[in-house]
Amino acid sequence: MGRLPAQKRREQLLECAAELFARRGYARATTAELAKAAGVTEPIIYRHFKSKRDLFIALIETTAEQTLRHWKERLAGASDPGERLRRLIGENPMVTAEGSTPYRVLLQAITETGDEAIRDAVERHFTDVHGFLAKELRKAQEERKSMKSFSPELIAWTLIHVGLGYGVLKAMGLQHQGEDPQGAHVQDLIERLVVPRHAD
Repeated sequence: MGRLPAQKRREQLLECAAELFARRGYARATTAELAKAAGVTEPIIYRHFKSKRDLFIALIETTAEQTLRHWKERLAGASDPGERLRRLIGENPMVTAEGSTPYRVLLQAITETGDEAIRDAVERHFTDVHGFLAKELRKAQEERKSMKSFSPELIAWTLIHVGLGYGVLKAMGLQHQGEDPQGAHVQDLIERLVVPRHAD
């Protein structure tokens, strides 16, 4: 593979690493395997990342950026706070085509919680996602488009918790999880609770 500008090479390495870690697991994957998958030598990897751990942390940070960018794109053109919430609830980044691999990597951080740097990166990730959701919820509450029984901060954490649970089971390949025999989905339930029809 030919020379790439530094930023492009870094992006390529992150993309290859996400696929490798998702397939092999963070602990088992090696930088030698990554170099082979990316078509570069190992020293090239270390020009961009000090260690495999730093590469993993960069992947976690990139996943948060991708999530927020995806949501902002989905919200483009929607000014009504209720509609904005519906779009967010309907877009779990863990099960989108572009988000499934990065989030499979993120879930592997569960096995690395003893590493303070990795744990801090995961915490920053969810703090950023939470802040984005809470801001949207606060706007919706102010315009009486969302339930006000609980704070936007608590509702935002609830959306994250439910989204993680659904995303994990989806990643495990469980069929028909998150829906009932009539075809109603857990997202329908969450939407009805967070954006009640009488609030419109």
